[in-house]
Amino acid sequence: MKKFINYNGTIYEEGQAVLAITDHSYRYGDGLFETMKMVKGDIMLKDLHFERLYSGLKILKFNVPAPFTKENIEQEVKDLCKKNKCEELARVRLSVSRGKGGLYDCDNKFAYSIGCWPVEQKGFNENGLVIDIFPDAKKSIDAFSNLKSANYLPYTMAAVWAKESKLNDALILNQHNRICDATIANVFWIKDDKVYTPPLSEGCVAGVMRRNILDSGSWIPDCTINEAALTKDILLDADEVFLTNATTGMSWVKQFRNKMYINTITSKLFANLVQTN
Repeated sequence: MKKFINYNGTIYEEGQAVLAITDHSYRYGDGLFETMKMVKGDIMLKDLHFERLYSGLKILKFNVPAPFTKENIEQEVKDLCKKNKCEELARVRLSVSRGKGGLYDCDNKFAYSIGCWPVEQKGFNENGLVIDIFPDAKKSIDAFSNLKSANYLPYTMAAVWAKESKLNDALILNQHNRICDATIANVFWIKDDKVYTPPLSEGCVAGVMRRNILDSGSWIPDCTINEAALTKDILLDADEVFLTNATTGMSWVKQFRNKMYINTITSKLFANLVQTN
């Protein structure tokens, strides 16, 4: 069955050459992206996704064209998912770049692409994830740390390392040797019935599901949510650990190094999250 993509508002067959070799996202990693979940024809947490996207575009000083509105892009996402027959459940990637050109001649250029792929509905991951800390890079804390940036090299190499090490994911350290996030997720831990996650000031990506959990903490029974710095020793002392992103929701971590975690509270949080989103 043919699959399709959207490039600058035009539909093409997947695999057609539409991205220029001089595109800034390819040439310099100059761009942003959003990975979203489509469920029954609607984008989950869409307001948070678009808020993050437009905030990032402002920080990166993009000249956003007038037609690139939340309403227009949302409709294009829905139309593409329908064309690819995956509107019931899909993963959607919206990528934005500064268009094609050299380093100094892209002031008023703008390009975007949309892709979507069917996914399967998954329940709570009973087997749990096995994770460790990526040793070969540290993420700087600066004005761009929280962006979902096309400049993804530390996370890409951490994912390569995790696969080579037969791990399910890898944690990323910031410049202070504290844990900020994972390759495709934010990290949460539970200690004495309290839920914690690193603050944005630690350099983590401003995850949409992370934001949803912090903003909607009332769905967590008998728990409080706190932002705090995370070190290796704190993680080894935690009772439970889970990772979050917009497409998988929550994933329970079973093991970090020689520490094994339970999922008593995490499994309840997952059930409540499914019911409220």
